[in-house]
Amino acid sequence: MKSEQFVRNAYHCILQNDFEGALQWFEAAVTEDPESAEIHYRCSVTYARSSRLEKALDHAQRACELDPEKAEYLLYLQHLQSMRLVQDAKKIIDSGKVAPASDLYQTVSMLKEAVRLDPLYGEAYIWLALTYSQLNEHALAISSLKEVIALQPQDHGLQDMLAQLKNRLSTYLHD
Repeated sequence: MKSEQFVRNAYHCILQNDFEGALQWFEAAVTEDPESAEIHYRCSVTYARSSRLEKALDHAQRACELDPEKAEYLLYLQHLQSMRLVQDAKKIIDSGKVAPASDLYQTVSMLKEAVRLDPLYGEAYIWLALTYSQLNEHALAISSLKEVIALQPQDHGLQDMLAQLKNRLSTYLHD
């Protein structure tokens, strides 16, 4: 089958750090065998690793449609959806201007959804903590940060961030 050779070629490109070439081969495999959930899934992974989230989401969604019983595909799709929500939240928080409280509360909702979709995605908790902190919801910020510390106990930067949040809470309470 031609699509199997295309997938082998894609993996050969990946081993050569030629991700654009790999994507071309995966797309050729998808064209050859558009009903293969596995090819869509593998293509999605390569798009995600190439920071092309929308294309990754498209292929992950298609893999789930083609094989809805495969839990691995659904979990991966949910991870990608969580990543997109975090990216959208980061745009609001990092816009360079102070976001109004209504935007920040919308961001909290987005990040809570990101956590629901992928409870193991630490970046969602970090951005949730930062958003809560901007809202002066320091106890919730600390709680969110403790969640990610439980997931990533070896990350000492998170401990520093936790100390900063505790300091902000203390300052806020004394003002």
